Amino acid sequence: MKLRWNKLFPRYLILTVFMLIVCIPIWGALMSAFKADSELLSSPFSPPQTWTLENFKEAWTVGRFSQFFKNSVIVTTVVVIASVFLSILSGFAFGQLPLPGKNLLFPLMLIGYMVPFEAVIIPLYHWMGALGLRNTYWALILPQIGLSVSFGTLWMSSFFENAPQELVDAATIDGATRWQTLWGILFPLSRPATTTLIVLIFMWTWNEFLLALVMVQSESMRTLPVGLAFFQGRFSSNISLMAAGAIIVALPTILIYILFQRFFIRGMLGGAIKG
Repeated sequence: MKLRWNKLFPRYLILTVFMLIVCIPIWGALMSAFKADSELLSSPFSPPQTWTLENFKEAWTVGRFSQFFKNSVIVTTVVVIASVFLSILSGFAFGQLPLPGKNLLFPLMLIGYMVPFEAVIIPLYHWMGALGLRNTYWALILPQIGLSVSFGTLWMSSFFENAPQELVDAATIDGATRWQTLWGILFPLSRPATTTLIVLIFMWTWNEFLLALVMVQSESMRTLPVGLAFFQGRFSSNISLMAAGAIIVALPTILIYILFQRFFIRGMLGGAIKG
Protein backbone atom coordinates (compact mmCIF):
# COMPACT_ATOMS: atom_id res chain seq x y z
CA MET A 1 0.00 0.00 0.00
CA LYS A 2 2.81 2.39 0.92
CA LEU A 3 4.66 1.58 -2.31
CA ARG A 4 1.51 2.30 -4.33
CA TRP A 5 1.02 5.62 -2.54
CA ASN A 6 4.64 6.58 -3.23
CA LYS A 7 3.99 6.01 -6.92
CA LEU A 8 0.71 7.91 -6.98
CA PHE A 9 1.77 10.86 -4.83
CA PRO A 10 3.83 12.67 -7.52
CA ARG A 11 0.94 12.36 -9.95
CA TYR A 12 -1.58 13.75 -7.48
CA LEU A 13 0.84 16.53 -6.59
CA ILE A 14 1.25 17.56 -10.22
CA LEU A 15 -2.51 17.41 -10.80
CA THR A 16 -3.12 19.51 -7.68
CA VAL A 17 -0.63 22.15 -8.80
CA PHE A 18 -2.25 22.44 -12.23
CA MET A 19 -5.70 22.50 -10.63
CA LEU A 20 -4.64 25.45 -8.48
CA ILE A 21 -3.17 27.24 -11.50
CA VAL A 22 -6.54 26.93 -13.24
CA CYS A 23 -8.80 27.56 -10.25
CA ILE A 24 -7.09 30.53 -8.59
CA PRO A 25 -7.82 33.01 -11.44
CA ILE A 26 -11.40 31.70 -11.64
CA TRP A 27 -11.81 32.16 -7.90
CA GLY A 28 -10.39 35.68 -8.14
CA ALA A 29 -12.81 36.62 -10.95
CA LEU A 30 -15.75 35.14 -9.06
CA MET A 31 -14.95 37.02 -5.86
CA SER A 32 -14.25 40.23 -7.77
CA ALA A 33 -17.66 40.13 -9.44
CA PHE A 34 -19.43 40.45 -6.08
CA LYS A 35 -17.28 43.30 -4.72
CA ALA A 36 -17.07 47.04 -5.07
CA ASP A 37 -13.86 48.44 -6.56
CA SER A 38 -12.74 49.88 -3.21
CA GLU A 39 -12.98 46.49 -1.54
CA LEU A 40 -11.33 44.78 -4.51
CA LEU A 41 -8.08 46.73 -4.16
CA SER A 42 -7.60 45.73 -0.53
CA SER A 43 -8.41 42.00 -0.84
CA PRO A 44 -8.78 40.72 -4.41
CA PHE A 45 -9.06 36.99 -3.59
CA SER A 46 -10.94 37.04 -0.29
CA PRO A 47 -14.74 36.69 -0.11
CA PRO A 48 -16.58 40.03 -0.14
CA GLN A 49 -17.71 41.51 3.14
CA THR A 50 -21.10 42.27 1.59
CA TRP A 51 -22.33 40.14 -1.30
CA THR A 52 -23.96 42.22 -4.02
CA LEU A 53 -25.32 41.62 -7.51
CA GLU A 54 -25.00 45.24 -8.59
CA ASN A 55 -22.05 44.51 -10.87
CA PHE A 56 -24.08 41.85 -12.70
CA LYS A 57 -27.09 44.16 -13.03
CA GLU A 58 -24.94 47.00 -14.37
CA ALA A 59 -23.10 44.76 -16.82
CA TRP A 60 -26.39 43.28 -18.01
CA THR A 61 -27.97 46.67 -18.70
CA VAL A 62 -25.08 49.01 -19.57
CA GLY A 63 -23.24 46.40 -21.60
CA ARG A 64 -26.45 45.33 -23.43
CA PHE A 65 -25.75 41.74 -22.47
CA SER A 66 -29.45 40.93 -22.66
CA GLN A 67 -29.40 41.49 -26.45
CA PHE A 68 -26.06 39.71 -26.87
CA PHE A 69 -27.32 36.80 -24.78
CA LYS A 70 -30.40 36.45 -26.99
CA ASN A 71 -28.24 36.45 -30.13
CA SER A 72 -25.93 33.78 -28.69
CA VAL A 73 -28.87 31.60 -27.66
CA ILE A 74 -30.46 31.81 -31.13
CA VAL A 75 -27.22 31.05 -32.97
CA THR A 76 -26.11 28.29 -30.62
CA THR A 77 -29.49 26.55 -30.51
CA VAL A 78 -29.83 26.39 -34.29
CA VAL A 79 -26.22 25.31 -34.81
CA VAL A 80 -26.38 22.56 -32.17
CA ILE A 81 -29.69 21.11 -33.35
CA ALA A 82 -28.82 21.20 -37.06
CA SER A 83 -25.23 20.02 -36.59
CA VAL A 84 -26.08 17.08 -34.34
CA PHE A 85 -28.94 15.95 -36.58
CA LEU A 86 -26.82 16.13 -39.75
CA SER A 87 -23.86 14.51 -37.99
CA ILE A 88 -26.01 11.55 -36.94
CA LEU A 89 -27.25 11.09 -40.51
CA SER A 90 -23.83 11.43 -42.12
CA GLY A 91 -22.18 9.32 -39.41
CA PHE A 92 -24.72 6.56 -39.97
CA ALA A 93 -24.19 6.75 -43.73
CA PHE A 94 -20.41 6.51 -43.48
CA GLY A 95 -20.43 4.00 -40.64
CA GLN A 96 -23.14 1.56 -41.77
CA LEU A 97 -24.14 2.05 -45.39
CA PRO A 98 -22.23 0.78 -48.44
CA LEU A 99 -21.76 4.22 -49.98
CA PRO A 100 -20.10 4.34 -53.40
CA GLY A 101 -16.93 6.43 -53.21
CA LYS A 102 -16.93 6.39 -49.40
CA ASN A 103 -13.12 6.40 -49.24
CA LEU A 104 -13.08 9.62 -51.28
CA LEU A 105 -16.07 11.37 -49.70
CA PHE A 106 -15.02 10.82 -46.09
CA PRO A 107 -11.70 12.74 -46.36
CA LEU A 108 -13.56 15.54 -48.15
CA MET A 109 -15.96 15.77 -45.21
CA LEU A 110 -13.02 16.14 -42.83
CA ILE A 111 -11.46 19.07 -44.69
CA GLY A 112 -13.65 21.48 -42.73
CA TYR A 113 -12.24 20.02 -39.51
CA MET A 114 -8.59 19.97 -40.61
CA VAL A 115 -8.31 23.37 -42.30
CA PRO A 116 -7.77 26.26 -39.82
CA PHE A 117 -10.75 28.57 -39.70
CA GLU A 118 -8.48 31.60 -40.08
CA ALA A 119 -7.54 30.34 -43.55
CA VAL A 120 -11.10 30.60 -44.86
CA ILE A 121 -12.46 33.62 -42.99
CA ILE A 122 -11.60 36.13 -45.75
CA PRO A 123 -13.18 34.23 -48.69
CA LEU A 124 -16.09 33.37 -46.39
CA TYR A 125 -16.55 37.08 -45.65
CA HIS A 126 -16.77 37.93 -49.36
CA TRP A 127 -19.02 34.96 -50.07
CA MET A 128 -21.47 35.93 -47.35
CA GLY A 129 -21.43 39.47 -48.71
CA ALA A 130 -22.24 38.22 -52.21
CA LEU A 131 -25.17 36.23 -50.81
CA GLY A 132 -26.37 39.24 -48.81
CA LEU A 133 -26.07 37.35 -45.54
CA ARG A 134 -23.53 39.50 -43.72
CA ASN A 135 -24.82 41.08 -40.54
CA THR A 136 -27.50 38.40 -40.17
CA TYR A 137 -27.88 35.29 -38.03
CA TRP A 138 -27.26 33.10 -41.07
CA ALA A 139 -23.73 34.48 -41.45
CA LEU A 140 -23.01 33.05 -38.00
CA ILE A 141 -25.10 29.89 -38.26
CA LEU A 142 -24.24 28.39 -41.65
CA PRO A 143 -20.41 28.41 -41.38
CA GLN A 144 -20.52 26.95 -37.88
CA ILE A 145 -22.88 24.20 -39.00
CA GLY A 146 -20.42 23.31 -41.75
CA LEU A 147 -17.50 23.19 -39.35
CA SER A 148 -19.41 21.27 -36.69
CA VAL A 149 -20.82 18.67 -39.08
CA SER A 150 -17.32 17.96 -40.31
CA PHE A 151 -16.19 16.97 -36.81
CA GLY A 152 -19.55 15.43 -35.96
CA THR A 153 -19.34 13.10 -38.95
CA LEU A 154 -15.97 11.84 -37.76
CA TRP A 155 -17.27 11.42 -34.21
CA MET A 156 -20.55 9.67 -35.01
CA SER A 157 -19.27 7.51 -37.87
CA SER A 158 -16.79 5.98 -35.44
CA PHE A 159 -19.66 4.94 -33.18
CA PHE A 160 -21.89 3.60 -35.95
CA GLU A 161 -19.01 1.71 -37.54
CA ASN A 162 -18.40 -0.15 -34.27
CA ALA A 163 -22.05 -0.56 -33.27
CA PRO A 164 -23.23 -4.14 -32.62
CA GLN A 165 -23.79 -5.55 -36.08
CA GLU A 166 -26.03 -8.29 -34.67
CA LEU A 167 -28.65 -5.69 -33.75
CA VAL A 168 -28.53 -4.17 -37.22
CA ASP A 169 -28.86 -7.57 -38.87
CA ALA A 170 -31.73 -8.55 -36.58
CA ALA A 171 -33.57 -5.32 -37.37
CA THR A 172 -33.07 -5.89 -41.08
CA ILE A 173 -34.41 -9.46 -40.83
CA ASP A 174 -37.47 -8.15 -38.97
CA GLY A 175 -38.16 -5.81 -41.88
CA ALA A 176 -36.97 -2.53 -40.36
CA THR A 177 -35.99 0.19 -42.79
CA ARG A 178 -32.66 1.96 -42.49
CA TRP A 179 -34.45 4.96 -41.00
CA GLN A 180 -36.08 2.74 -38.36
CA THR A 181 -32.78 0.98 -37.66
CA LEU A 182 -31.05 4.30 -37.11
CA TRP A 183 -33.59 5.94 -34.80
CA GLY A 184 -35.09 2.85 -33.16
CA ILE A 185 -32.01 0.68 -32.63
CA LEU A 186 -28.74 2.59 -32.93
CA PHE A 187 -29.68 6.08 -31.77
CA PRO A 188 -30.61 4.99 -28.20
CA LEU A 189 -27.21 3.28 -27.96
CA SER A 190 -25.42 6.42 -29.12
CA ARG A 191 -26.67 8.72 -26.36
CA PRO A 192 -23.28 9.10 -24.59
CA ALA A 193 -21.54 9.87 -27.88
CA THR A 194 -24.39 12.17 -28.98
CA THR A 195 -24.46 14.00 -25.65
CA THR A 196 -20.71 14.55 -25.80
CA LEU A 197 -21.10 15.93 -29.31
CA ILE A 198 -23.86 18.28 -28.13
CA VAL A 199 -21.68 19.64 -25.31
CA LEU A 200 -18.65 20.10 -27.58
CA ILE A 201 -20.60 21.87 -30.33
CA PHE A 202 -22.36 24.04 -27.75
CA MET A 203 -19.06 25.16 -26.23
CA TRP A 204 -17.44 25.83 -29.61
CA THR A 205 -20.43 27.80 -30.91
CA TRP A 206 -21.08 29.74 -27.71
CA ASN A 207 -17.44 30.82 -27.44
CA GLU A 208 -16.90 31.55 -31.16
CA PHE A 209 -15.31 34.98 -31.47
CA LEU A 210 -13.59 35.47 -34.82
CA LEU A 211 -16.57 34.63 -37.03
CA ALA A 212 -18.94 36.87 -35.06
CA LEU A 213 -16.40 39.70 -35.05
CA VAL A 214 -15.88 39.59 -38.82
CA MET A 215 -19.40 38.84 -40.04
CA VAL A 216 -21.33 41.21 -37.79
CA GLN A 217 -20.89 44.99 -37.74
CA SER A 218 -24.18 45.97 -36.12
CA GLU A 219 -24.07 46.19 -32.34
CA SER A 220 -27.53 44.65 -32.06
CA MET A 221 -26.29 41.46 -33.80
CA ARG A 222 -23.24 40.82 -31.64
CA THR A 223 -22.91 37.61 -29.65
CA LEU A 224 -21.73 37.48 -26.05
CA PRO A 225 -17.97 36.91 -26.68
CA VAL A 226 -17.81 39.89 -29.07
CA GLY A 227 -19.98 41.99 -26.78
CA LEU A 228 -17.64 41.19 -23.89
CA ALA A 229 -14.63 42.31 -25.95
CA PHE A 230 -16.19 45.71 -26.67
CA PHE A 231 -17.41 45.89 -23.08
CA GLN A 232 -13.84 45.38 -21.93
CA GLY A 233 -12.69 48.27 -24.11
CA ARG A 234 -15.18 50.59 -22.43
CA PHE A 235 -14.76 49.45 -18.81
CA SER A 236 -11.21 48.07 -18.66
CA SER A 237 -10.49 50.05 -15.49
CA ASN A 238 -13.52 48.63 -13.65
CA ILE A 239 -12.30 45.17 -12.67
CA SER A 240 -15.44 44.18 -10.76
CA LEU A 241 -17.67 45.04 -13.72
CA MET A 242 -15.38 43.18 -16.10
CA ALA A 243 -15.41 40.10 -13.86
CA ALA A 244 -19.22 40.15 -13.75
CA GLY A 245 -19.38 40.36 -17.54
CA ALA A 246 -16.94 37.47 -17.95
CA ILE A 247 -18.99 35.29 -15.58
CA ILE A 248 -22.18 36.07 -17.49
CA VAL A 249 -20.52 34.86 -20.68
CA ALA A 250 -18.97 31.74 -19.14
CA LEU A 251 -21.88 30.65 -16.92
CA PRO A 252 -24.03 28.90 -19.60
CA THR A 253 -21.08 26.76 -20.70
CA ILE A 254 -20.34 25.78 -17.11
CA LEU A 255 -23.99 24.90 -16.43
CA ILE A 256 -24.26 22.80 -19.60
CA TYR A 257 -21.14 20.89 -18.64
CA ILE A 258 -22.37 20.30 -15.09
CA LEU A 259 -25.77 19.08 -16.31
CA PHE A 260 -24.30 16.68 -18.87
CA GLN A 261 -21.09 15.85 -17.03
CA ARG A 262 -21.87 12.16 -16.51
CA PHE A 263 -22.76 11.58 -20.16
CA PHE A 264 -19.90 13.78 -21.35
CA ILE A 265 -17.30 11.80 -19.40
CA ARG A 266 -18.77 8.49 -20.58
CA GLY A 267 -18.66 9.67 -24.16
CA MET A 268 -15.10 10.96 -23.88
CA LEU A 269 -13.80 7.84 -22.15
CA GLY A 270 -15.50 5.58 -24.64
CA GLY A 271 -14.84 7.91 -27.54
CA ALA A 272 -17.59 7.35 -30.04
CA ILE A 273 -16.85 3.62 -29.99
CA LYS A 274 -19.32 2.29 -27.46
CA GLY A 275 -22.83 3.40 -26.80
